[in-house]
Amino acid sequence: MNGWRCFRFSVVGAIGIAVQLAMLWLLTRAAGLDYLLATGVAVESAVLHNFIWHQRYTWPDRGIRGMRKVAAALARFHLSAGVISVGGNLLCMRLLVEVGHVPILPANLASITACWLLNFLVSDGWVFRGPSGAAVPQARAPAAT
Repeated sequence: MNGWRCFRFSVVGAIGIAVQLAMLWLLTRAAGLDYLLATGVAVESAVLHNFIWHQRYTWPDRGIRGMRKVAAALARFHLSAGVISVGGNLLCMRLLVEVGHVPILPANLASITACWLLNFLVSDGWVFRGPSGAAVPQARAPAAT
């Protein structure tokens, strides 16, 4: 696992967490939606946000350019990170909120954390694979000057 790419993945993910938590708060508090429906919508917002930033910041060297390649990568991202995040978050939220009586926002933060590593591994090995279908050599951190 490349530390620099993992760091970038984590930065994007941290911003995605803020997007997800803000959406969850808005949808449950301001719009009055049920927490499970709001969780699904909030996760999808974060998935789309993260895809755009991962393509441009985390894996810019993988050649994911052009409508067909971007659409294929977005489909893979939804099939992997989307399913992992939505399914994992909904399952964890139900367990933490209904069984563990954890408040909604802390429960969501714990759910996100539980899905992080699996999302990175699947994204690195499958979603943002190189043009040949295989992962390309890992990018190195820029040299200090």
